[in-house]
Amino acid sequence: MKRTILLMLVVLLGGNASLLCAQTETSFLPSAADARCKQWVDSVYSGLNLQEKVGQLIVTTFPARADKKKKKQIRDLVRKYKIGGLLFAEGTPEEQAILTNVAQKNSKVPVLITFDGEWGLSMRLKGTPYFPKNAALGCIEDNSLIYEYGREVAREFRELGVHVNFAPDADVNTNPLNPVIHVRSFGEDAKKVAEKIVAYSRGLESGGVLSVSKHFPGHGDTDVDSHKGLPVLYYNRERLDSVELYPFKEMIHAGLGGVMVGHLQVPALEPDNITPSSLSKKIVTGLLKDEMGFRGLVFTDALDMKGVSSVPRLTTKALLAGNDMVLVQYNTENAVEEVLEAVKEGLLPESEVEAKCRKILTYKYLLGLRQPRPQLQVSGMSYRINTDEAQALVTKLRQSAVTVLGNHFGILPLTPVGDAPIAVLSVGEGKDSIFINEMKKLSPVPMDHFRLTKEMTADARGELARKLADYRRIVVSVSGSDAGVVAFDDFLANLSLPAPIVYAFFTSYRGMQPLEPALSKASAVVLGHSSETDIQQYVAGVIFAKVPAQGKLSMSIGKLYRAGEGSVIVPGMKPGNIIPEDLGMKSYELHRIDEIVKAGLAAKAYPGCQVLVLKDGQPVYDKCFGTHSDKDTTAVRPTDMFDLASLTKTTATLLAVMKLYDEGKLRLTDKASQYLPFLRNTNKKNITIRDLLLHESGLPPYIRFYLEAIDPNSVQGPYAQSWVDKWHRTQVSEHSYYCSDFKFKKGLVSAKESSVYTLHVADDMWLNKSFKNTILQKIARCDVDGKRYVYSDLGFILLQQVVEAVAKLPMDLYVAKEFYAPMGLQRTMYLPLLRYSKQEIMPTAANDFLRRQDLCGYVHDEAAACMGGISGNAGLFSTATEVAKVYQMLLNGGELNGKRYLSEATCRLFTTETSAISRRGLGFDKPYLSDLRNSPCAPSATAAVYGHTGFTGTCTWVDPENRTVYVFLSNRLCPNVWNTKLGEMNIRTNIQEAIYKSLK
Repeated sequence: MKRTILLMLVVLLGGNASLLCAQTETSFLPSAADARCKQWVDSVYSGLNLQEKVGQLIVTTFPARADKKKKKQIRDLVRKYKIGGLLFAEGTPEEQAILTNVAQKNSKVPVLITFDGEWGLSMRLKGTPYFPKNAALGCIEDNSLIYEYGREVAREFRELGVHVNFAPDADVNTNPLNPVIHVRSFGEDAKKVAEKIVAYSRGLESGGVLSVSKHFPGHGDTDVDSHKGLPVLYYNRERLDSVELYPFKEMIHAGLGGVMVGHLQVPALEPDNITPSSLSKKIVTGLLKDEMGFRGLVFTDALDMKGVSSVPRLTTKALLAGNDMVLVQYNTENAVEEVLEAVKEGLLPESEVEAKCRKILTYKYLLGLRQPRPQLQVSGMSYRINTDEAQALVTKLRQSAVTVLGNHFGILPLTPVGDAPIAVLSVGEGKDSIFINEMKKLSPVPMDHFRLTKEMTADARGELARKLADYRRIVVSVSGSDAGVVAFDDFLANLSLPAPIVYAFFTSYRGMQPLEPALSKASAVVLGHSSETDIQQYVAGVIFAKVPAQGKLSMSIGKLYRAGEGSVIVPGMKPGNIIPEDLGMKSYELHRIDEIVKAGLAAKAYPGCQVLVLKDGQPVYDKCFGTHSDKDTTAVRPTDMFDLASLTKTTATLLAVMKLYDEGKLRLTDKASQYLPFLRNTNKKNITIRDLLLHESGLPPYIRFYLEAIDPNSVQGPYAQSWVDKWHRTQVSEHSYYCSDFKFKKGLVSAKESSVYTLHVADDMWLNKSFKNTILQKIARCDVDGKRYVYSDLGFILLQQVVEAVAKLPMDLYVAKEFYAPMGLQRTMYLPLLRYSKQEIMPTAANDFLRRQDLCGYVHDEAAACMGGISGNAGLFSTATEVAKVYQMLLNGGELNGKRYLSEATCRLFTTETSAISRRGLGFDKPYLSDLRNSPCAPSATAAVYGHTGFTGTCTWVDPENRTVYVFLSNRLCPNVWNTKLGEMNIRTNIQEAIYKSLK
């Protein structure tokens, strides 16, 4: 009969210790259950003497071997002591059924049949359904399957006459070196462990079997096996509450019925540093029962375990602590005699024995243990347990637990390169023949099989590595014992192949741990958790995306894979468009970019970014990370536009100069004053185009043009200072505060556009068109400092004027006409708000000191802003994809998609020429090979590399030797313009170095 075994609330009233039978949910039990329960308990209890009452508190262990000796022992035990429960160990279902019949037939009080079945009957009995271990089940996302599993285990247990399962394991396995819990735990995430144990326990109890969560207060973060010693948990109460105790709190809240207390030393809970948790009244009664409110049955773990077995009067201390039933293993007689003596001596009050006895009888009633007790039908027992439905559920659980890790660059589904064969390398004990055969069936090309064994000589292993180097796709199958795989770590870790490697593990997650160095080079790992036939076939199907995989890792694998990771495989899904190995790059090295970028996100170096790497014109890495801002949690999209800042210099202004040079309209030796009359009578009349491109014009780095717009009479004290006060509240750097309440000079700024106010600098803020001339005149009048290298924005502002004078078009229109439009670039432009909404543009900064508002879609650079957002030094917005196309065109020698934009000669000149006095090229920045610490590039960058960086957190670098383009776009100034973590963490250069490592 399907019913839910519910938590019984034991209430002791006065000195009589009268037991009330009650349930948390009476709707699942007959309405008269309380009265009948109490009547039955009273009637049974009244017929017991003290020794028999003590016997009810004992659970004795027997092997399930139905020989004459064991039958006699059980008959004597139940007749003399009327033991409360039996725990059967190794044997067969039929033999356990026989011994159960013997026990129930010879005992006047029904015997509680318990079982230690963390993964079902197969944990102890041969020939029963073999369910996955909890670590595998913890990878299943659908908890309704875990409930269904509990229901099926309950069915099998009831078929065998079992009433209590010492499961589930509620330990949170946060210690990867835990010698005893590991695969028995549902995982290392306390919340997910709690969800799993509640689902499984509810399944058990709805099927009529009492669940017993263990090992309270938590055995997961220990490095000692309590069978061999006493583990210690040194954590404070706050940590215990959030991790170890959390699943137990949840199972108590769910109204589940049993807890087993482990043998642990927990100083935060029992400060005497001597008493184990199973013997501690502070822990069992004070914490579990009083504080946490548990009113179900409390069992000790086996008292013969080394963690407690040497303690004098062990059984008595366990009962005094608050445990209801004690697992004495094989020492029943000694345990009963010890407790009787303790009662006689007054050490253990008889009222305690009475209360526990009545509580146990109550649960026996609820579990259906009342007269008459029919004998189990032994014949056909295994057939009734091993149903088709049971095996179907086992298969469903195994398959649902299969977990894919990595799948970098979409290597799965595995797709061959042309007709080239796939290589499969078997590692371990050769238990993967089913997998090999299934791979051959599913592979669209021939599959060659190799085997790595412990017996292979160094020469044979070297030859094997040489053979594997000829393949374009490689699968490594790992089987055997978890510990046995360590013998192959060195070979696999040192295997350097020009092909992506996919691993298939037919072990538990622990089999992956010794191979972490090798797995760091894997493109994907499929964790099957076991080597059963159905799993071997299924994993092969996952590799070719014939069947789904949705598992999420329950336990971390070192620092390589974190709990919760898992890539979803959908039948029929398409593989990645580009596999880096097919272009001579290593996937696992490129994947390191993820770690670098995510570290920056965690450190708040930027809210979001785009990273793109092209190899031979094809995107080998293209990802977006993070969100628009700390306030706008919109995920960064490939189409989101970034303020390129100084990357404008090479993505717009330099392109225009190159085009005019290419057409013979401009020469590098031309003087800028030739095209700009306002320079002719100044100290800048001899500055050449080459000087401006090389930053050797003598111009200062920048001029604070905006000060010309501010009314000095509106500023209290200096405009900028190093401390905050009521006048200086706008922070612009770690120790700089600008005046917050200044006013602009009369006639310079308007809230509306007009024929006079044409320079759009921010929302509702238009600058007088005359201010552009103010900027140019300010440049014309500034000092110059000889022809030495000084990086200067001013030079590119002048180059813009030169371009516009020669081209007879504004800069934005000229580059759009000559490059962006014919290249199909729709999101590379100045003034992006003319075409796109702010929702499509990454925010740049909060509370800009000049415009006194958040910036999104307006150039951050103040000089470019005062030029109306169109300037030679900044102002361009774009996406990583479109920026990459511009530089791929340059890498191609001026051609893209069959259309020529610049001549090869022009591209070669501008991208190769370097200054004689600095690292700079003709407009491009270059690596600083003689001073790598101050180089804008990674240490491995060669002299041929060219590109540029931007103040907002952007860069583009082209390597013509390796034919790569690298683009990084971020909004590091959002929300704080003084954020320098991007540079401090070397994120841009570290990404570039990862690219070079992937090329080596």
